[in-house]
Amino acid sequence: MKKEFIVILGGGESGVGAALLAKKNGIKVFLSDSGIISNKYKNILIENNIPFEEKGHTENMIVKNASKIIKSPGISKENYLIKKIYSLNIPIISEIEFGKNYIKNSKIIGITGSNGKTTTSSIVYQILKNNKLNVDIAGNIGFSFSRKASISKKDIYVLEISSFQLDDSHNFRSNIAVLLNITRDHLNRYDGNIDNYVSSKFKIATLQKKEDFFIYNYDDPIVRLGVKKYPILSQCIPFSIREKLNTGFYIKNKILIQKKDREICFFNLNKLQNIPIIGDHNLYNIIASLIISKILNINIDSIIPILLKLKPIEHRMENFANINGIKFINDSKATNVHAVFYALKSMNSPTIWIAGGEDKGNDYTEIISLVKSKVKAIICLGKNNKKIVNFFKNFISIILETESIEEAVHMAYALSYPGYNILLSPACSSFDLFKNYKERGKKFKKKVMNLIKNEKNRNIF
Repeated sequence: MKKEFIVILGGGESGVGAALLAKKNGIKVFLSDSGIISNKYKNILIENNIPFEEKGHTENMIVKNASKIIKSPGISKENYLIKKIYSLNIPIISEIEFGKNYIKNSKIIGITGSNGKTTTSSIVYQILKNNKLNVDIAGNIGFSFSRKASISKKDIYVLEISSFQLDDSHNFRSNIAVLLNITRDHLNRYDGNIDNYVSSKFKIATLQKKEDFFIYNYDDPIVRLGVKKYPILSQCIPFSIREKLNTGFYIKNKILIQKKDREICFFNLNKLQNIPIIGDHNLYNIIASLIISKILNINIDSIIPILLKLKPIEHRMENFANINGIKFINDSKATNVHAVFYALKSMNSPTIWIAGGEDKGNDYTEIISLVKSKVKAIICLGKNNKKIVNFFKNFISIILETESIEEAVHMAYALSYPGYNILLSPACSSFDLFKNYKERGKKFKKKVMNLIKNEKNRNIF
């Protein structure tokens, strides 16, 4: 029998994590990247004697020798090499599925959604960790799942999971799965068809077994329709902040109610009135976290101190600076319109909105009323801003364009008055000008800090 030989495509966190796990388990492995592998990951590969190549794929070697392919979630199915691999019936699996093969007795809490999955994953992890459970967090947040699985085994893994990771998952099973919402996101990767994107997201539920739990946001119409459409064997638990449900969790007089046969007062939301992260979007995240805690028999009262200490995640509604009464908010992680909806909804004063980047099939219709009522000017930060400009030119009189984050900051500041907000909430991916949303957010904050220094120096004289 031919010895297993795994080829990993992509030398980022997921690829290197999978390579480490394969190496640890005695599997012959080779990593290939079409671009340049960062020194951080290159050093890890060298230190662990893992063969690799960069700046291109040795195609013949890969297709002739690979018994299995693990590809980076960022590589499209339309990639020439991926199409060839599919045509040759070489199995392609996701890094998270590969990792799951080596921690079979551990519980998986899988959390996905177009928005909120990072925050929810972080909340759940903090709750379990503070309750002394043997838990770790991985996936689309921090280290890859395979990397964590190669280091040590935990009883529970909290995984933030993207649709791209689910695309190549065929047997990946979450014992507890959460679907927070589905919006028109990444449609450029799904042939412009939202049904393909929805199908991918629902894999987190359709791959479960009957003893598992599927927690979902009933208020999201796309999710609600998906629950009816897709075959789900697990125990479905809906939650809502808008409607009274016949079963599941909903809010009544600021009390979170659990309803099966009768109403049970589950949690008094008044206890969280001083929580530092606010807004409906975070309320959904918190309720999902509370339901998970209930399933795991965690004392709900022990969660309150944890929730009261929560801080906004970096690049997600991060209110980080104030210059002469003008607030600067870094929401670089808002890479779709739905995320921007909640960002603008939370603005309580006039706002200069910095938006733009690489469009993913956005439909801005749902934020028209918020933009008209709250936005005084739009700064388009991107290489191609036509779609944003054309959509909002009849609603907003001031729309400026730039490819410089520094210029965007100075434009926004020049248009602002004391009491204004300057909000970076792009609604688009960052790849036209930046490596990722983190780099975009960090550069935004750096330019604002430089502006603060300049203002202080100017005021001295």
